[in-house]
Amino acid sequence: MDIIALKQHPAPELIEALRRVPLLQQPEILVYEQALISLELIQTHHLHPTQNYIWLTELRKIQELRWSLAAQGVDLFRLDGYVTYTVRGEDGAEESYAVYPPIVEESLEADGTLALIINDGMHRLYLARQEWVVPQVVYIRGIPRAYPYYAYPRPEGWQGLDLLGENPDSRKYLKKCHRRRDNKKLYRDFQAVFANVGRPRSRLLAR
Repeated sequence: MDIIALKQHPAPELIEALRRVPLLQQPEILVYEQALISLELIQTHHLHPTQNYIWLTELRKIQELRWSLAAQGVDLFRLDGYVTYTVRGEDGAEESYAVYPPIVEESLEADGTLALIINDGMHRLYLARQEWVVPQVVYIRGIPRAYPYYAYPRPEGWQGLDLLGENPDSRKYLKKCHRRRDNKKLYRDFQAVFANVGRPRSRLLAR
């Protein structure tokens, strides 16, 4: 991967941007507007995945991103804010992305468990776990009870995750256990605030 431009944004700028993140299908609702948002170092075994699998292609992209950012003097697991960067592909085309620390939401579940749900950054946190790193995450508390994360945390935690070569078909594979039928109304639309965080990072793979 050829990173041709990179800019680091401090933590206050990240937090201000997160307060503007809307719900995807209810853009008038800024779900983090009044939340307590902080950057924390949290060991991965305290975090609760919601996804039942790791997609190996995505994991490779994240590993390539980690190495490429390190060559620029940036630690993917200690961003202290967020980073915007531009990549030039082999065809000469340029594309810009943003990357921020994994998003972790505090969630009180039905049995009284206070779960630290991985909202965004599952593959980064899996890689941190493989590397024995204590990663920096965005820790968000005080989210309105009416707008929880759209899926439940896995009771098994990190145990029993499937490592898959292909992104599974949701008609044949349970990716997550959704909280309700209209779960998409609870999606957080990070793409509305940050560049290309919801798009495939295909240019990040080394050829």
